[in-house]
Amino acid sequence: MTGTMKAIVLSKFGGFDAFEMRDVAVPAVGPRQVRVRVHATAINPLDYQIRRGDYADDVPLPAIIGHDVSGIVEEKGAHVSEFALGDEVYYTPRIFGGAGSYAEQHVADVDLVARKPNNINHLEAASLTLVGGTVWEALVTRAQLAVHETILIHGGAGGVGTVAIQLAKAMGARVITTARRGNHQFVRSLGADEAIDHTSDDYVSAVADLTRGQGVNVVFDTIGGDTLTRSAPALADAGRVVSIVDISQPQNLIDAWGKNAAYHFVFTRQNRGKLDALTNLVERGLIRPVIGAVLPLARIGEAHELLEGGGSRGLRGKVAIDVAGQTIKLPAL
Repeated sequence: MTGTMKAIVLSKFGGFDAFEMRDVAVPAVGPRQVRVRVHATAINPLDYQIRRGDYADDVPLPAIIGHDVSGIVEEKGAHVSEFALGDEVYYTPRIFGGAGSYAEQHVADVDLVARKPNNINHLEAASLTLVGGTVWEALVTRAQLAVHETILIHGGAGGVGTVAIQLAKAMGARVITTARRGNHQFVRSLGADEAIDHTSDDYVSAVADLTRGQGVNVVFDTIGGDTLTRSAPALADAGRVVSIVDISQPQNLIDAWGKNAAYHFVFTRQNRGKLDALTNLVERGLIRPVIGAVLPLARIGEAHELLEGGGSRGLRGKVAIDVAGQTIKLPAL
């Protein structure tokens, strides 16, 4: 196919005004690729880190960024047999490997693409791809969370935390999470067994009380800061810490040595297998996407601003982008 499409282009690194809506060429489809009409995408912390210039060496400008796609297959390469035209699919584009999802159409390697769960819409599906793949790798592949183990999930009301709580419960774990007190009922509705107010309580002491001094088997860090240092005293012996956050400051891990702890750092790798596993859980009703806000593609800068200040805005879950429509949903202050 030839022609043009609307896309949001990052023309400079900087603030929320760094994006421009442009007409750009529709990419050609290779033998093992599909072209997808994008119905929805979503915003991730990785997106605003790229926008700010944190990964300037990896993202030549101008660039189309974005890491979630849910849409419909409109064209496929000569060697693609996994999908038919008209199939609903979802996936994460290859990170730092080409154009992203802030566009009306996207071309992807077929090995990245999975069948969209049939019981959720495109906005919900787009909110799951990068987050879901990250959480699966963190809890299943790296932490190897087991039935009846206890996990502490930092930031349970956020886009990653809401999925992590549900996956951990589906795996049979006891879930403790940190969240603002006003979000405690919400995170419990997702499956959290206990909630700690990180704004007023010392979560290390709270974990000790909740586990009768035994500590947790796994800590899942979604917030960074001094979490790696402070999580070690909350661990049980031979506990595991999994972090998806850049280490922005030195960390003292001497307490982890005394616990025989293992640390894992996750930068998501994309593949169909993780999404197929998530699709199974979504269709069984064990995971449901949580969307806290929706904006149209033209308001991508506002969506970035909302996610970066989400905690103070009352945001719960993901910020999704309606690429095919004009849906607007903002969190109630």
